[in-house]
Amino acid sequence: MANAKRMGSLLLRLIAFGATLTAVLVMVTARDTATFFTVSYEARYSDTPAFKYFVIVYTIVSIYGFLVLFLPWESLLWQLVVALDFVFTMLLTSGASAALAIAYVGKKGNPNAGWLPICGQVPKYCNQATVALVAGFIGLIVYTMLVLHSIHAVLNPLLLQKS
Repeated sequence: MANAKRMGSLLLRLIAFGATLTAVLVMVTARDTATFFTVSYEARYSDTPAFKYFVIVYTIVSIYGFLVLFLPWESLLWQLVVALDFVFTMLLTSGASAALAIAYVGKKGNPNAGWLPICGQVPKYCNQATVALVAGFIGLIVYTMLVLHSIHAVLNPLLLQKS
């Protein structure tokens, strides 16, 4: 049973690492150029603070996810990992939410504020941002599952001990 928990945790952590790293790499490489008459404009992720925040958060979580892969299962640090998984899941939620809000404005615009949609002019950029957001949400869902798995695997034995 302990091996099944370890393998489940390892599998979830590998998927989470892959999803968050993919989200970062796709978002960082997202760029496209549009020309309006003689004016050329290049859209990049770094033009938007919400996308920068997304990249920063997902990079931090990717590094954390990579480091935790090498933590021995017998270590007492796993109790800290439960708390850190929760904190990083909340960070992923905030990063994905901020990026999704800006992506929606880029796709649909906001006529009340006078903001026009840009995805018609820079479709490659918008498609890459969409792929990054999908990978980011997959990572977020897997981290949520990891929190639940970690609580069950690490804290459950502590609660069952007789004092």
